[in-house]
Amino acid sequence: MTEFVSLRTSDDQPGVATIWLSRPPTNAFTRQMYRELAGVAAEAGRRADVRAVIVYGGHQIFSAGDHVSQRRTLTDEEAGVAARVCRDALDALAAVPKPTVAAITGYALGSGLAVALAADWRVAGDNVRFGMPEILTGLAPAAETGRLARAIGVSKAKDMVFSGRFVDAEEALALGLIDEMVAPDHVYDAALAWAKRFVNHPPEALAAAKATFDL
Repeated sequence: MTEFVSLRTSDDQPGVATIWLSRPPTNAFTRQMYRELAGVAAEAGRRADVRAVIVYGGHQIFSAGDHVSQRRTLTDEEAGVAARVCRDALDALAAVPKPTVAAITGYALGSGLAVALAADWRVAGDNVRFGMPEILTGLAPAAETGRLARAIGVSKAKDMVFSGRFVDAEEALALGLIDEMVAPDHVYDAALAWAKRFVNHPPEALAAAKATFDL
């Protein structure tokens, strides 16, 4: 039983599962939440009834990133453990051998943005804000930034990380940070439309195709 991350399916949408992030009010990540995400991602990968996966933080916010006040209390040893737990969760999500779509509402910041980048595609509301703002609090990003660099290029990724500035949805679309921008109330439905494109494809072929990419 998980507390903050769950895998949900519906008879109305066969083949599609949703990884729900639910740690109100901002879906801020803790080590427990990362561990739950890793476990749920592994479950999604194993289940034969799941052909495609949506990652969703709810109608209000995808994730504001790490729990900053908790990070500040960590010793160097604990911080090292936390970094590994974060990396393991992101790698587990990226390694799901099925198409994955992040449905992004509100904010996707810091490690929240890193989680979205671990999905194959990203759909966002036109009012969403993205960023790696840890530098503004005197911290380095908890998540590695390689996926951000691969999505938008090293120079633009460094600009986001070093400045901590926020990027709106229109700029995110232009940068290639997201793949589709829709009205805020249509984010989940748009992600579902992406996912449903693949549910009738041979799962073994999709898994093999995904494995050809450097995740």
